[in-house]
Amino acid sequence: MTIILRKEYLNFLQRWKDKSVIKVVSGVRRSGKSTLFAMYKDQLKKTNILDEQIISINFEDLCFYELRDFKKLHKYIKEKTFNKAKKYYIFFDEIQHVPLFEEVIDSLQLRENLDIYLTGSNAFFMSGELTTLLSDRYVELKILPLSFKEFIIYREKIDKKLETNIAYYNEYLKSSFPYTVLLNR
Repeated sequence: MTIILRKEYLNFLQRWKDKSVIKVVSGVRRSGKSTLFAMYKDQLKKTNILDEQIISINFEDLCFYELRDFKKLHKYIKEKTFNKAKKYYIFFDEIQHVPLFEEVIDSLQLRENLDIYLTGSNAFFMSGELTTLLSDRYVELKILPLSFKEFIIYREKIDKKLETNIAYYNEYLKSSFPYTVLLNR
């Protein structure tokens, strides 16, 4: 499947890379949070970061269901990041599925060789809980559906038949979510 490159969002993650704050990506479902993580992990690999230095857990995947227990999650990450001489990049997708996840994040944040990235449901993060749970030790990127400019750039690459901005705009109004735009090709 084609991926719509979201340069502004990638640049945000790149600017905060290796800084000792938690990077939080929030947004509505299907706005591209998980895809953004996938693009960023690819970018990391291009800078000679090895696969074993990237740990990625999507808590909506039943393969990781056991790790919804915060103590098991902490133990799992500790075992995967045993080498303190290496930098590890930790990606937790849909972290709100882990009760007491903040305990894990607080503990992991003490380790200088970890760079932590989170996504979660917009409803959870917008509830104000994030500030309380992470004690202002985070930066947040609020990801939106595609802008009209992003939509046009993508559509022009795959579909030359739309000839006017009005036609593009009418198509854009049907959906500006990256996932649905890819489905509607």
